[in-house]
Amino acid sequence: MKKIFIIILLLMNYNSLNADETFSLTKIPNLKTYKIDSYNGLKYLIAKRPFQVGIRENNVTCFNSDKKNVEEKFNLLLKNFDIYNPNFLEKINLKYIVLCERLSVANIDAAGVPNFKMKTLILDINFDKKFFERVLHHEVFHMINDSFKEQFPEDEWIRFNPKEFKYAECSTCSNLYDLSIINETNGFITEYSMTTASEDMAEVFSFLMKDKIKLYEKSIKDPILKKKISFIKKNILSIYNNFNFGL
Repeated sequence: MKKIFIIILLLMNYNSLNADETFSLTKIPNLKTYKIDSYNGLKYLIAKRPFQVGIRENNVTCFNSDKKNVEEKFNLLLKNFDIYNPNFLEKINLKYIVLCERLSVANIDAAGVPNFKMKTLILDINFDKKFFERVLHHEVFHMINDSFKEQFPEDEWIRFNPKEFKYAECSTCSNLYDLSIINETNGFITEYSMTTASEDMAEVFSFLMKDKIKLYEKSIKDPILKKKISFIKKNILSIYNNFNFGL
């Protein structure tokens, strides 16, 4: 009985330690542990109160979500993140998923904020319900890209595009925000993919993970899009050759 009590006490201390150390691990205040995924080891953290990190033009702000909303979204999160093998997540340096709502960067709404140095991905769980699952994979790609920049050279990617096309200077420097599939793709699967090269890559990856049939259908008559799909698949597999391209 004494041994059982000691084990329970140790487990309680371990869980509270996780909660107490979230700031030192992620550098994000006002977080607590929600759940730890038994499959791939991802730690899901939720905001207890609103938080702000960073300074001036780079500040990230997000607000705490009510328990019911977190519970409703959590199964969707698990279904999508459980596609990722724990060894792959370790390679891309992703360990913590922070769940909150009304996420913004420098007062501009954002679906997610990746930080591969802190092994953290902040997600707005209230972001567009229609595209929510695809957006999860879009943000994972940014973690991949940040961890393996040399695997995804933008100059090579840009050469796939029509010669007359130019991306915007940043993803928020234009009014191209639509995540719906474009009817006449001409190398771009969504309007948002036309903002920057990295957003374009992330969009292609998100379709490979969530809506690959629609992506492949579009690529049949779009040689540029077909090259982009091959580029993403080849370079993801060079990072982890057992990678599973999703649902």
